[in-house]
Amino acid sequence: MIDVTALAEEHLSLARQSAHGRSAHTYLDEGTLRQAVIALTAGTALGEHDAPPAASLHVLSGRVRLVDGVPADGSGREAGQGTALGAGQAAPIPQRRHSLEADEDSVVILTSVVNITV
Repeated sequence: MIDVTALAEEHLSLARQSAHGRSAHTYLDEGTLRQAVIALTAGTALGEHDAPPAASLHVLSGRVRLVDGVPADGSGREAGQGTALGAGQAAPIPQRRHSLEADEDSVVILTSVVNITV
């Protein structure tokens, strides 16, 4: 069994000590399913990167923005503006390049499905 709360606290502490302001650990790696804890300090970002075939982001603490290109949902928001998520909120990750930005010290859980073709 994994104590996700303890893992989150540990990695937030490591992120605060890191010159890059982040720390991450994959704690579940079962077949095509992956789960990772990612801690970011305020103002830190995970630069733009490709999305896995399927993924979601669950915010354990803090506030982050999931920033993608042109929104596919017709929301009317501008490209790159991002979707703000706070503690307890979860959202699917867009099926296109995106980045993650921390508005305050934050810990998120990334759940992803990998090594499949869509």
